[in-house]
Amino acid sequence: MAKMRVGIIGAGRIAAIMAETLRKTRGVEAYAIASRSLEKAQAFAFEHGMTKAYGSYEEMLQDKKLDLVYIATPHTLHLTHAKMCIDYGKPVLVEKPFCVNAAQAQELLDYAKEKGVFITEAIWVRYLPMYETIKQTLDSGVIGQPKLLTANLGYEMTEKERLVDPKLAGGALLDVGIYPLNFAYMLFGNDIDKIDASAVVKDGIDTQDSITLTYKDGRMAVLNSSMVAVSDRLGIIQGTKGYMVIENINNYQSMTVYDANYKKIQYKKCPKQISGYEYEVLACRDALKRKALSCEAMPHEETLRLMHAMDEIREKIGLIYPCETEDGQTEEQN
Repeated sequence: MAKMRVGIIGAGRIAAIMAETLRKTRGVEAYAIASRSLEKAQAFAFEHGMTKAYGSYEEMLQDKKLDLVYIATPHTLHLTHAKMCIDYGKPVLVEKPFCVNAAQAQELLDYAKEKGVFITEAIWVRYLPMYETIKQTLDSGVIGQPKLLTANLGYEMTEKERLVDPKLAGGALLDVGIYPLNFAYMLFGNDIDKIDASAVVKDGIDTQDSITLTYKDGRMAVLNSSMVAVSDRLGIIQGTKGYMVIENINNYQSMTVYDANYKKIQYKKCPKQISGYEYEVLACRDALKRKALSCEAMPHEETLRLMHAMDEIREKIGLIYPCETEDGQTEEQN
């Protein structure tokens, strides 16, 4: 593969960020955009210097030059659109959350495996090089034995139509709560004994969530997310000999380590990046060159673990999306 040609399904804000990132990333090409409106697709392609614009998803997927498809549509459409890509044999990078629930995620992963098509979740913090820096520092023992993790992520997003619509699986958990949850799973693992959760649920969506993970070895992770308040976006890991502060768990900007006397002993800033999205795209390119069906940075098993965890959290806060039936499947599937 010379340049990996990437097509995008959906022409919203996050698609625009990805298109600009692709345009500036070596080894890849911002090749095609597909929208339900040809006019919108053409305007998007012109703005972002893309070669092709399509007025239907199927038409783009028939393009034999297309190497990878990035799905940037609302959560409730991920399953349908990803299966469509797989039907055409196109490798897929699915924006987070992978699906609405674990049942959908399992169905999609099984379908990709059956068809022998590459698929991975675009939870970009998993692919950022700064994550390795944080993990190596934690594993070095500089703060002793890690015991408590806290993570906060919140933005005032009530003006975003997608997030206030229960029919699109709106709310805080799937959009921002997924980041504190990933932060905990990435740094503390998944050997969890108990998940507790509380939330503010209004008009069919969760506007704020507080989640506590209790690990079998006694460690704890306390995670907060909100779509009605601006948070500090900090991730803090506290140990027996000190603690470390991660600036912006949504795109790690820096890591500061303090000893037991609250003295700063280490500081590292994230490397220069385009947007941060480039790393997940390059990971896909590397996997496809190796003919792999997944990315090492986000194994399919981990995608399923996170989806199951969010299902359990929603069960505890009493939140069911309109697209779900009692057995957890979607109406569209039925």
